[in-house]
Order: sequence, then C-alpha cells, then structure tokens
Amino acid sequence: MTKINLKVDGVAYTDEVEPRTLLVHYLREQIGKVGTVVGCDTSNCGACTVDLDGQSVKSCTVLAVQADGGGVTTIEGLAAEDGTLHPVQQAFHENHALQCGFCTPGMIMAVRDLLKNNPNPSEDEIREGIEGNLCRCTGYQNIVKAAQAAAGAAGATAGAQA
Repeated sequence: MTKINLKVDGVAYTDEVEPRTLLVHYLREQIGKVGTVVGCDTSNCGACTVDLDGQSVKSCTVLAVQADGGGVTTIEGLAAEDGTLHPVQQAFHENHALQCGFCTPGMIMAVRDLLKNNPNPSEDEIREGIEGNLCRCTGYQNIVKAAQAAAGAAGATAGAQA
C-alpha cells in the first residue's frame, strides 16, 4: 500500500491505496465521488473526465499515486456550496444536452476545460474539444448548443463584472 495526499473538490484526503489503483476507482470507491463514472476503462469514452491540477484528464488513465499531492475537481465539485449550478452544468440543463446522462459528467468537465482555454469557441472548435468524449444518445447537437450557451453566459458574466 502507498499513502497519497490529494485535495478533491476542495477537501484534503490522505489515504492508503494499492499502487495500481486507478484514479477513477479511488474517487468512486474510497472517497465516494460517484459522479465520476466508469465508462469503458480504456480511455475511449471520456465519461470519467476530471480536472487534475488544471488539466482535463480521463481518470481511468491516471493512477491514484500519480495524482499524489495534486488537486482534483470532479463534477460534484463544480456547483457552488448553495447548490447553484456551474454555468456549464446550467447550460446542459437548459439546452437538454443530456438524455441517459451517462456521458454528462465527463462531457461537462470537457466543455468546462474547453471554455477555460477558449472562451468563445466556434461550433467546429467545440466539436473538436469534446471529441474524446462519446455520447450514444444525443447526436451532440444539444451538447454543442449547451457549450455555446455556457460560453455566452461566461462572456455575459465577465462583461457584467468589468
């Protein structure tokens, strides 16, 4: 067993893990962050996408020991303490960008990362930005619409604060 220290959604954790434990399994099974879903265990679907130290990663491709000392944000860490949804979560809700919901956590995390790096993406840039995340239900139109709406909301918020 190996001791790791992580900050997940703003909370510090110190745990013992087997060196081969994937970050997704650590998040779900040891600390109860079940919003991060296990989709394929092969990094093909993107359902397990989280933010690790400011970078979007598929948590089924990262060992928990590799994240030692780092900070992880999961889908559960996006909403404000009062329950207010993150602008990307709100946009997915308002634009019906989910059906079965299985891909939604990873898709939201991917869109959040995209908008962090490109606050006003074109439709093509959105499609490219989410290409590592698979959705078997929606056909992506509403996901793209939600990403555009979230970009607009972020722009409006930034404009209001200026």
